[in-house]
Amino acid sequence: MATPSFSSLAAKRTLFLLSAICLLLAPTARATDVKYCDAKANYAVKVEGIKITPDPVIAGKQATFAISASTAEAISGGEVLLEVYLFGFSVHSETRDLCEDIACPIPAGDFLLSHSQSLPGFTPPGSYNLKMTIKNSKQQQLTCVSFNFSVSWWALVADY
Repeated sequence: MATPSFSSLAAKRTLFLLSAICLLLAPTARATDVKYCDAKANYAVKVEGIKITPDPVIAGKQATFAISASTAEAISGGEVLLEVYLFGFSVHSETRDLCEDIACPIPAGDFLLSHSQSLPGFTPPGSYNLKMTIKNSKQQQLTCVSFNFSVSWWALVADY
């Protein structure tokens, strides 16, 4: 039985190492897990998914949070309350007019709520949790979800 030569083994190890590095550095489309604040509640707005660009978010750069959702009834207006946590501590909160990021009234059916914002350059890297509550113009809660996102000081791959 022939034994593999040293150069053949070295070539295989090099190929394996390069493949592993490419997998680690390649951009990935990761689904962001969304959790309802009250798993038993029957919210009027159902959140189907969240896409964060870039992922991870880069401190000092613009990030976009696109929320895919649906509603059975039209929404004439309201507000979005955002609360951001790092290690369980509140680090940011803001209330936005719902109609700033989407044209109102929002008709019944599927819709996309998208918001872009630049994080300050001094934002510490780490894993953050964002809690989003949407209320209608009568202050009735339409939905409440939370999801995690990461902040980095640099990108692992170049922007395309």
